[in-house]
Amino acid sequence: QVQLVESGGGLVRAGGSLRLSCASSGSIFSFDAMGWYRQAPGKKRELVVTITSGGSTNYADSVKGRFTISRDSAKNTVYLQMNSLKPEDTAVYYCNAREVIFRLAYDYWGQGTQVTVSS
Repeated sequence: QVQLVESGGGLVRAGGSLRLSCASSGSIFSFDAMGWYRQAPGKKRELVVTITSGGSTNYADSVKGRFTISRDSAKNTVYLQMNSLKPEDTAVYYCNAREVIFRLAYDYWGQGTQVTVSS
């Protein structure tokens, strides 16, 4: 069973930075893709950024130039560096890992970590 554990959330002022971590129980390169999603109160969960096993990234327009995804294979950990944070970035951030087997996608989720940006 895949386990993803997020950490690094917290309260920060607008313009500040946070780094989220997602530690995987297995090799991060065993997944076809990993990424970060977020869900604000009353809103649907939305994509923040994904990274494929080959290293291709896909950022939401709202975070381009401010957020950066990275990974450490030795630690089986994916990171999300968030700079120039805005109040609208406030949400629960979820780590995701996806396996594609015979064209069927299997998603694994962490428990989420709260990010609150004050104005």
